[in-house]
Amino acid sequence: MDKSFKKMGLPYVGWLFLFALLPILVMFVLSFMNTFQADFSRPFSFTLQHFDNLFSVSTGLALGTSFLYAFLTTMITFVLGYMIAYTIFRSKIKNKFMVLTIFIMPMWSNMLLRMTMLRSLMLEHNMFTSIINQLFGTDISFVKLTGTSIGVIIGLVLMYLPFMILPIYTALEKIDVALEEAALDLGLTEFKKFWKVIFPLSLKGVATGSILVFLPSMSGFAIPEIIGDGNIVLIGSKIQVAFFNNNNYNLVSLYSIVLLIVILGALFAISKVDKEGEMLL
Repeated sequence: MDKSFKKMGLPYVGWLFLFALLPILVMFVLSFMNTFQADFSRPFSFTLQHFDNLFSVSTGLALGTSFLYAFLTTMITFVLGYMIAYTIFRSKIKNKFMVLTIFIMPMWSNMLLRMTMLRSLMLEHNMFTSIINQLFGTDISFVKLTGTSIGVIIGLVLMYLPFMILPIYTALEKIDVALEEAALDLGLTEFKKFWKVIFPLSLKGVATGSILVFLPSMSGFAIPEIIGDGNIVLIGSKIQVAFFNNNNYNLVSLYSIVLLIVILGALFAISKVDKEGEMLL
């Protein structure tokens, strides 16, 4: 590569170090320090007391719950997302991009507004029951889902479903039609063709979508706070309390480093599935 092109990349390297690597390094150091919030003018010392909190029962339960909810969300979005992506892929609709846009459009709106609206729909007496009761003079009510695990999982699924649909559809679009025709010529049925040809070739999209859904589902705190009414404690909720309520920068840094390790592990796993990095583009 020409040296002039290498020099053009120096500002990017500096930007990456300043706003990505340096904050991670600071968080790593703070994890082992005992400071008063972010006031470094006061005396501070090296300590491992924050690891006691990390391995406490409450933190362990939060991590376990976060992993369980993220896993269930990933599995549900995988089933629904694959069905939707495959249906669009096989449909005879000319403008498939427009159909995909319809599924993406909710992502363009503010997440907090979407979650607040969804929460209002999960109440016993929401706008639908109010309209029905006013029209027909009834007194019906729905099952209250706010503050429950089911409500939080529904919120996570609806929030991150588009992140599963898009990678799977992209992987399906890249499958060579000749491979499907060859499978049928060799005597495979449509069902066997799907499981032996199409599904294995779309696993890159499934892996990418799973990562894009699993990571924010595990680390987020807005959905459990809004829909769960604060009853569901995830690791993101622990970070929120430690930062906003207690101003414990050291503990927040330690939690963040743990989540970063999980993220790097997930990216390492997907690199083994998608060595060319096609699905991450």
